Amino acid sequence: MTEIAASDFRPAQRHIRLDTILRLRWLAVLGQLAAIFIVAQGLEFNVEIVPCVSIIALSAALNLGLQTAANPMHRLEPMQAAGLLALNIVELAALLFFTGGLQNPFSFLFLAPVLISATALPARFTFGLGVLAVACASILFFFHLPLPWDSDDPLVLPPIYLVGVWLSIVLAIGVTSLYSFQVTEEARKLADALAATELVLTREQHLTQLDGLAAAAAHELGTPLATIFLISRELEKTVKDPSFAADLKTLREQTQRCRDILSKITQLSTDAPFDRMKLSELIEEVVAPHRDFGVDIKVRIAVAAAAEPVGSRNPAILYGVGNIVENAVDFAHTTVEVNAWWNKDTIELLISDDGPGIPPDILNRIGEPYLSRRRPQDDGGGERRGLGLGVFIARTLLERTGAKVSFTNRIFPEHGAVVQISWPRQRFEAIETLEETIG
Repeated sequence: MTEIAASDFRPAQRHIRLDTILRLRWLAVLGQLAAIFIVAQGLEFNVEIVPCVSIIALSAALNLGLQTAANPMHRLEPMQAAGLLALNIVELAALLFFTGGLQNPFSFLFLAPVLISATALPARFTFGLGVLAVACASILFFFHLPLPWDSDDPLVLPPIYLVGVWLSIVLAIGVTSLYSFQVTEEARKLADALAATELVLTREQHLTQLDGLAAAAAHELGTPLATIFLISRELEKTVKDPSFAADLKTLREQTQRCRDILSKITQLSTDAPFDRMKLSELIEEVVAPHRDFGVDIKVRIAVAAAAEPVGSRNPAILYGVGNIVENAVDFAHTTVEVNAWWNKDTIELLISDDGPGIPPDILNRIGEPYLSRRRPQDDGGGERRGLGLGVFIARTLLERTGAKVSFTNRIFPEHGAVVQISWPRQRFEAIETLEETIG
C-alpha cells in the first residue's frame, strides 16, 4: 500500500493576496465617503467633515502607496495581513470618535476585519484583532463626540442602551469569528485531505504505469535478445579459436541471463492495471502483505448460488480495502477476520478484529479527515502519530467506486471493530478506468 507521511503532504499555509485587502479597503473608503456625504448633505446633520475626510484621505493615500510600491498579486504574510486589518479597525475607531462613538449604528463594522481574519488567518492573529476591536469599542464607550443629529431635537440614548450595544459588539465578534474560523478550518482540512487522496491515486497510477512499461519493454526486447542468443550459439559452434569461442560463450550466457530476467519481469507484470480478477483473488492480494506481522488473518468466502464476482483490478479498491485491513492488523490483539459473501445483486466484505474497538466518542465521526487515535507502540511506549488521513482516504476511494462503508463495534461481550463494505454487484463488475474513479 502507498503511504503518506507528514513530509509528503503538509497543509499549505494560508495567505491573503494584497489585492484582496486593497479591494476591501477601497470599498471601505467609498462607503465612508458616501455615508458622510449623505449625512452632511442629504440629512443636513452637523458632521465633523474635516477630520473625517482627513482620516479617509490618509486611508486612500495608503492604498495608493501599497498599489504603487507592491505587486497587488503578492501574497501577504499573516503578520502583514493582520497589520492592515488592524489599521482598518483603528481607522474605523477614529471615524466613530468624531461621529458619536457607539451611538453610531456603523459601530458594528468592527466585526468585519475580525471576521476576515477568522476565515483567512491563524487563530492567534484573529484573537489579537478581536482584542483590539473590543478595546477600541470600550474606549469609544467613554470618549467620543456627539452623534450628528438634529440640533433642535438632540438624540440622547440611555447608558444602559450603550452598554447593550457594547456587549452585542463583543458577542458578535466572539461568536461569529469562532463560527467562521471553525467552518473555514473544517473546509480547509477537507480540501487538504481530498488533495492527499488524489496524491494516493496518482502514486498508484504511476506504479501501475511502471508495471505496464516493464511488460512492454520485456516484450519488445525479447525478440532481439533471442536473435543475439541464436547467432552467438551458432558462431560458437563454428569458431575454432578458443579465445573467440570463450567470448562467444560468455556472450551467449549473458544474453540468456537477460532473457531470464525479462521473463521474470513479464511474469510479475501479467496483472495489467485493469485486468479482471475474482473477488477471492482481490482479497488475497490485499491480505498477503499483512500476514507476517504476528496477527492471524482468517479469510472466509461464503458459498453462494451465484457465480463468484469478477471485477477490474482497480487501484482505488485495492488501496481502500488494504488500508482498512492494515488498520485492523494494527489494532488487533491476535486475529483479524475477512468475510466475504455475495448474491446476484450485492457484494459484501466484513473486516473485523479483536482489538479494543472504536471509541464511542469518535464512532460516528469515523471517516472524517485528520481524525486519528493511535495506541502506544509496544516497544517504545510513545504515541504513534500520523496525519489521520488513512481511513478518510480509504472511505473516499471506496465510495467513489460505488461502495457503502460503515463502522461499528462488536456486540458485547466480544470486542473489536467491524467494517462493512458493500457494492452493488453490477457496479463492482463494471470495468472502470482510473480516470473515472478519480472523477
